[in-house]
Amino acid sequence: MQLIGIYFGLYVLVTIGLYHILIVKLEACWGSRPWVAFMLLGLAFVYLSAAVHSSAWSMFWGYNAFINLWSIKEMFDQTRRMGHQG
Repeated sequence: MQLIGIYFGLYVLVTIGLYHILIVKLEACWGSRPWVAFMLLGLAFVYLSAAVHSSAWSMFWGYNAFINLWSIKEMFDQTRRMGHQG
């Protein structure tokens, strides 16, 4: 029985929740400035996703790439919602 799909689904659920909290906390402390870190992590993970030879690892790194890249948008959205300047 393969459980990688179950494990990956749980990982996705947990990271989405954690990233939501992370975005709120980072924006409260530093405004939208942390977007650069999310971009650098996202681009590094895109590279890793393309560079690995295993489909499972490529999927893992690809997901991490896009959750970080999506966090850039969420960082700016959170700044707008809170009425902060960034």
